[in-house]
Amino acid sequence: MERRSKSDGVFEALGDTDELNSVLGIVREYASNDSELSERLSVIQSRLLDIGSSIATPLNDTSSQKRLERASFDPSHVVTLERWIDDLDSKVPPLRNFILPSGGLCSAHLHLARSVCRRAERHCVALSQSGQTEASVGMYMNRLSDFFFAAARLAALKEGKEEEVYRKPVP
Repeated sequence: MERRSKSDGVFEALGDTDELNSVLGIVREYASNDSELSERLSVIQSRLLDIGSSIATPLNDTSSQKRLERASFDPSHVVTLERWIDDLDSKVPPLRNFILPSGGLCSAHLHLARSVCRRAERHCVALSQSGQTEASVGMYMNRLSDFFFAAARLAALKEGKEEEVYRKPVP
């Protein structure tokens, strides 16, 4: 096992993924009255732990094939997210404007999760591009941020909260 600096990309990706998982713990508290969303978030939290395992087991570490197989991140998880996004999108009106992160406590925290996820995605993609982790990790994180956006929109709708539309300043 090699030693790495705390500023290493692996630790950046692990830290961001852990932070995202913590944000989801908060979101689940606000989503406690929405069993479907809460269950999906629980599944996502488990997948984030799987991603952490994959990140912490670099592909270029060939010392244990068994460990690499155990830490592999199955691309089928991306397909599941795609299905969930389509389901969420079918339940909200089409988006005609940019919206500001808003829409009640659950929705606002889902927007926070989306932005933390984007940061984690950038670090995961860098690791994937350098051959240290599987492409499926970056793909999952990319689709996950879209899931959070769609879930935030539905959470606002379910709470009867308005999504605040971005307004360009008038000169």
